[in-house]
Amino acid sequence: MAAKVAAVRDAVDRIRGVLPREPDAFEADRTVREVVVLNLFVALQESVSLATHWLADAGLDVPGSYREIFIDLAERGKIPRPLAQRLAAAAGFRNLVAHQYGVLDPARVHAIASKELGDLLELCEIVSREAASSP
Repeated sequence: MAAKVAAVRDAVDRIRGVLPREPDAFEADRTVREVVVLNLFVALQESVSLATHWLADAGLDVPGSYREIFIDLAERGKIPRPLAQRLAAAAGFRNLVAHQYGVLDPARVHAIASKELGDLLELCEIVSREAASSP
């Protein structure tokens, strides 16, 4: 799981390294938009994968949808419920990126990249602590 945590952290760093403060500057720069969207997708996909592996490694059933995976972790007391709800919403955004890239709203992408990356890092911290405390 360490490689997945590293991948999430790297993708977040790449986003933060190129994301302009202003949504207008983000919308005006296609290359930056593509770097941000790609790395958002990677970070979200790796977060889903982390959560899936966490459940599977514990011998637990893995829910059928990405959204439910995070909710299940909260119900099992592994992550805080508010974090699970935000990550469940992020999983929905991951699906939008994967299936409807051409219709992404740049302002929404900028808002997510500006304000919500901390949730992915928080999940990484929880997973890392859990891994460190496991025999």
